[in-house]
Amino acid sequence: MRIKTHFIIALLAFSFLSCEDGIRDITGGNATNPTTPVAEVVPTNINVDGFDFLEKMQGHWTGRNLVIADDYPWFGFDYRAISPSHIHGIHEGGTNGNLLTSFFVTDFKNTRTIMARNGGLLNGIYRTSYFVMDSISNIASNEKYFRFVDAKGGKGTMFFELRFKNDSLYFNAYTSRLGLNPVPTRHMTFKAKKRDLELSQDAATATGFPQNTIAWDFSEGFREDFLYVIPGNEQPLSATFLSQGDASATVYDLAPQSGDPFTITEHPRLGTLTLNLTRNSQITNDVLLAYLSKKPLTDSNGFFTTDPDAYDTILHFPTYANGENQVFYSYLHPGDYYITIVADKNNDLGLSPGDITSVSQLVTIGVEENKTESVTNIDVQN
Repeated sequence: MRIKTHFIIALLAFSFLSCEDGIRDITGGNATNPTTPVAEVVPTNINVDGFDFLEKMQGHWTGRNLVIADDYPWFGFDYRAISPSHIHGIHEGGTNGNLLTSFFVTDFKNTRTIMARNGGLLNGIYRTSYFVMDSISNIASNEKYFRFVDAKGGKGTMFFELRFKNDSLYFNAYTSRLGLNPVPTRHMTFKAKKRDLELSQDAATATGFPQNTIAWDFSEGFREDFLYVIPGNEQPLSATFLSQGDASATVYDLAPQSGDPFTITEHPRLGTLTLNLTRNSQITNDVLLAYLSKKPLTDSNGFFTTDPDAYDTILHFPTYANGENQVFYSYLHPGDYYITIVADKNNDLGLSPGDITSVSQLVTIGVEENKTESVTNIDVQN
């Protein structure tokens, strides 16, 4: 197994580029033509069809991710309910680098619909964009297609499309860099299987999910004066909120400055975890891979587990370099996690012989809990 995490840089909208053209259409014949002229955004009425998206999307998905021209053979997203009508997934999750996508029920343009919130923070730049479901296709009894477009600029600015077939997910994302480019181009293709339902089912039970009730109310739309405007333009082209600080700025610093109507502190249930790490002389300047997983990744002696299924239970996997001695996970679902810190001795950004590990240790995060733990034993040579 090989895991890379640097693609978060590209996933922020201001650095979006296109994937290679040869990627197979994953939409089951429902692909959107990005060159189609921009039309008014018309939300899908989930009182008629589409409410089932929330239940289809929940779960732990793992598979192959193609981002720009890079191919990541293993990747994962963990979608769980945080309210009766809102599911949330986060990749990485650190103070200075995270990426999220959530889906929630709302009223928008006099229509009960589902919107998506996608964004992240990297090196002092915070960006959140809002999308609305505008297209559905019932392909077969076990197969369905959904599209979400930029809630301001429509499919001519940004959109993503998802197809569910049995336990498989096919997910394309297109961007025009917030309207900077004239035509959106393919950025990401994620092909995955639903590996685990236990965590999401526990969250669904705890929250009464799914219900057709408003999670966040957008019946009044967005404040136009808060939306991001491309330099040189007079009007915003995207339902995007953006702010920038220095490289040490946190999501808590920048989110309020962006004008984003819903920030990290307004998400129910989600907590945080701070890990204080002790480096020894063997790993003073090594890149550290900080894994949270449902199963332990090492045995009781600190050696990589021989259970191959354990690696598909990885839920978060940020990378820390430059000698950092602290790891911070934001937007963290409550529950049990195994912490495993890996010093990446051969710099392949994955788990491999020669890496130095900690013994996987169990931590429990309560609802809206801000927890601190220490990892002092990163000293097992694999």
